[in-house]
Amino acid sequence: MLTDAFMIRQLQPYYANLKKRQVKSPKVYVRDSGLLHQLLGIDSLKSLFYHPKVGASWEGFVIEQILKNEPYDDIFFWATHQGAEIDMIIRRGDTLYGVECKRTDNPRITPSIRIALDDLNLKHVVIIYPGIQQFPLAKKVEAVPLQMVSKGESLFF
Repeated sequence: MLTDAFMIRQLQPYYANLKKRQVKSPKVYVRDSGLLHQLLGIDSLKSLFYHPKVGASWEGFVIEQILKNEPYDDIFFWATHQGAEIDMIIRRGDTLYGVECKRTDNPRITPSIRIALDDLNLKHVVIIYPGIQQFPLAKKVEAVPLQMVSKGESLFF
């Protein structure tokens, strides 16, 4: 009911034909970060920065910004029971793109990103972070500032 009322977003898991156990339950986000903060009792920017759910809040906000501006045919998340995960997979036609949301000034490639690139055959992965510079981290992986997403610039070429 809350999904139909656009209060929450459920990202369904992406399944790949792998020899790994994959997470099969959806990931749930409160779509309005202000409402999420109210429900969590966060009443100031300072208390948000010290709250244990600040990362989840950032992730949900970034995902909403991307989906508002980026064309897609379908969206998913991917995770294995061994701990590898990608916050969002965007499918356009037969092509898969990965999105990681990192609330850090120094984004880096994680083992999960490397695993997802190999296992899912992702064309490109972007790590959305709160900085101001866009820069490559490796072949097929780059750090992209949130402000680029908010301006409506395409993340994937």
